[in-house]
Amino acid sequence: MKDQLDKIREDALKQIEASDALEKLNEIRVAYLGKKGELTSVLKSMKDVPPEERPKVGQMVNDARAIIENRLEEAKASLAKKAREEQMKREVIDVTLPAKRNNVGHSHPNTIALEEVERIFVGMGYEVVEGPEVEYDLYNFEKLNIPKNHPARDEQDTFYINDSIVLRSQTSPVQVRTMEQGKLPIRMIAPGRVFRSDEVDATHSPSFHQIEGLVIDKNITFADLKGTLAEFAKELFGPETKVKFRPHHFPFTEPSAEVDVTCFKCGGSGCRFCKGSGWIEILGCGMVHPNVLRMSGIDPDEYSGFAFGVGLERIALLKYEIDDMRLLYENDIRFLRQF
Repeated sequence: MKDQLDKIREDALKQIEASDALEKLNEIRVAYLGKKGELTSVLKSMKDVPPEERPKVGQMVNDARAIIENRLEEAKASLAKKAREEQMKREVIDVTLPAKRNNVGHSHPNTIALEEVERIFVGMGYEVVEGPEVEYDLYNFEKLNIPKNHPARDEQDTFYINDSIVLRSQTSPVQVRTMEQGKLPIRMIAPGRVFRSDEVDATHSPSFHQIEGLVIDKNITFADLKGTLAEFAKELFGPETKVKFRPHHFPFTEPSAEVDVTCFKCGGSGCRFCKGSGWIEILGCGMVHPNVLRMSGIDPDEYSGFAFGVGLERIALLKYEIDDMRLLYENDIRFLRQF
């Protein structure tokens, strides 16, 4: 029995010494110390040992078990230490290396331009108001002095959901909804997405953004409109910017005008950017039509006001000298990271 135990111990120690992985050590533990292991088999055969020798044999088995267990623990600790050292070598960090830059995004050119416009008008005491993009025909046309037979209602120009619901073609319905609330005076801008049935090209899109403004109060005149837009142009394009008003027609304003600003590239002397004219068209405006005031519950004999509208994409194109509107929506990171 002693020779058998000595052989089991020596074989186990040799295998432990030759082990190079923690998994192998676990296999050795099971093979020699497990329920069906070598030492357990010796204990099961104790019934064949004379009674007077059983204590001695049991002690020998326990000694062999203790030696094997101790050597297993030592080998386990040694292998774990080596594995940790190798891991540290593989995952070593060079603190002198430059840090990896986080790929942090930034605002879209449209958003940058919108925030600047909002900052200018909020600084003048205006409120930013939003409204629904899916709008009633009543608010998108009727209450803006655009009757049933007006060309703007043509299905070739406007997206109709049904006979009475459209995708708004301007943010003017937000102005009407604000006027109907009856809280006067009003100083507001209404930015938002609008929709028109246009073919996509360098300057047109079926979906784009507008910023429309409205002021309603007593004794508002065209001079107030001119002064407001002149100040807006100087804040946006530079202090030397001048404005020019050209007569125009809009159903919801009377009188109406298109507004040009001096070219901020050449200062008005004429260049390729302004096509040699020295002026760049930026927006439309006018005094709110009396019919629009009446339909919104405001007495035109007591109150007057002005309105204006500018395309957000047009401001972004001009401000950043972009020559194709489609670039704003193609999500090309090489283009967008310039801003």
